[in-house]
Order: sequence, then structure tokens, then C-alpha cells
Amino acid sequence: MAAEKILIVEDEKHLVKVLKYNLEKAGYRVLVVHDGQSALTSFKKEIPDMVILDIMLPKLDGFEICKEIRRESKVPILMLTARKEEVDRVLGLELGADDYVTKPFSVRELLARVKAILRRVSEKENKRSLVRVGDLKVDLERYETRIGERPIDLSPKEFEFLKCLIQADGKALTRDQLLEKVWGYDKSMEIDTNTVDQHIARLRNKLGSEAGRIITVKNVGYRLKMD
Repeated sequence: MAAEKILIVEDEKHLVKVLKYNLEKAGYRVLVVHDGQSALTSFKKEIPDMVILDIMLPKLDGFEICKEIRRESKVPILMLTARKEEVDRVLGLELGADDYVTKPFSVRELLARVKAILRRVSEKENKRSLVRVGDLKVDLERYETRIGERPIDLSPKEFEFLKCLIQADGKALTRDQLLEKVWGYDKSMEIDTNTVDQHIARLRNKLGSEAGRIITVKNVGYRLKMD
């Protein structure tokens, strides 16, 4: 399984360098942008597992970014603020942030909060490990798939593709996004995106009556019909 991906949105270059170094040392994959508009673009393209978000940013502030992200995603957000007023912290939490850290802060404290937030998210996901979509029943923890009571024998990669589509909750995923989630792929790796189409074809074949739930989104990728 690929390491969790964290998007840092911060315009203080020195702070970004320190955070990136320590998060990568702790085993996370790190993406960095320095302004609000780039944050939204990168978020939609990369689908990170967590966002570390400064409030004071060029173009769009952290509150606006948090609001936009929450319109389409429940991804955990940790806000950074140099302002100590309670109203700023309350506003961030009301907009959907999971936690906040006031500058200056220790890197050790931030890492502890990141780990705690991602652990809580993981625990919630484990509690929702059994997913039912129509006649399709998928146990995300046990890697078991059934149609009604009939077990479906999926390969590990086929199951990972199905799991990614389930966790996207009806949203379309591009072929690059699916490759990254299943293989930890990046542009430097020599993996043809046609690999995705081949796995999806095999997955549809095995799902039989439920194959139509995997919908091709033209010029984008695939999504799973959840209703």
C-alpha cells in the first residue's frame, strides 16, 4: 500500500522546507503549493489523504480553501495560523477543519497531530469496512467480494481498483489517479494507463450483473454508481 499523501499549503518557504523534510522522514508523501488557487487545483488533481493548510495565503485564504474542499470531500484538514484570536480558530473548525496549530509550533507537535488525525480517519474507515452497493457486498478489511451470497474471486489488483472506486464515493477517478492509488505510480514510472482499462475490463467481467456499476467517464477515467 502506498504511503499516505499530504498536501501542504503554505507560503513561508523556510517553514515548508522544514515540514516537508520531517513529514517525508516520517514516511509520508508530500506535495507543496504556496497559494490558495494552486491549492484547489492540486487538491482536485492529486486527491491527497490530508491537507495542512495555512490561513494567511495569497489569492485565496485558508478559510475559503477549507470551505471549497468541504463541498466535495471529507479529507482531514489541519489548519496553521499565526493569529491567536479564538474567533479564527473557531471559524476554521466550524468550516470543517479537523484541528489547528498556532504558530510558532514545534515540528514534533505537528507530527503528533498529523498521526492522530490520520489514525482517527483510519479507525472510522475500518468501522465502515463492509460496503453494500446494490447486490454487491465488499468487505474492505477482509478483501472479500460477493454478489448476493455468491463469492467473487478477484485478484489483489482487481480488488484494489474496486476499493478505490468505492472510496471515491461516486466521484470519477482518472487513470493516473487509479494507477497512483493501486501501484503508488508517478510520472517517472513506466506503467501504461491502458493497464487500468485492462484491469477494469476483467473486473467488470467478474462482477457479472453488477458490472454496469463501473461507469466509464469519457476522456477522464471511471466512477462507481453508488445508488
